[in-house]
Amino acid sequence: MAEIKKGRPVVAVANENKDVDHFIRSDGVETEREKQIGQHIGYRYDVNLLPDYSRLTEFLKNYIEIMGWSDLNWLEDVHMGYEEGRPAVFDRNVNGWVQVPVGIKLPDNQQDRDMLARELLIKFQMSKDHPLVDLRNAYAKF
Repeated sequence: MAEIKKGRPVVAVANENKDVDHFIRSDGVETEREKQIGQHIGYRYDVNLLPDYSRLTEFLKNYIEIMGWSDLNWLEDVHMGYEEGRPAVFDRNVNGWVQVPVGIKLPDNQQDRDMLARELLIKFQMSKDHPLVDLRNAYAKF
């Protein structure tokens, strides 16, 4: 719950004592369940925190404009994660991780990495290589 101090809201943040790059500098595996499965569970983040819109990529700016949105809508809870030690983004449509291509250099800032993850997810979902394209081709009526 936010409290008001001098006309400005002060929001309490869970785990505020953690370094913002904690999951970059460590494996992020902390809970018993994470230790059991051997990887960090990304959805433990507070997905209500809004992304920094000044960090939008050109692709995302155009995408938002074309879609007629005023925000990132369904992309706000998309974050850069890791699969088998490689940077990846989770695609809910195929229920799996999409690894970042080898030649892409990741930014130093987590917000920038998350923006890149959003861009890569959209591009993958729009590509002819997305697994749902095969399903559509196989089962579409028209």
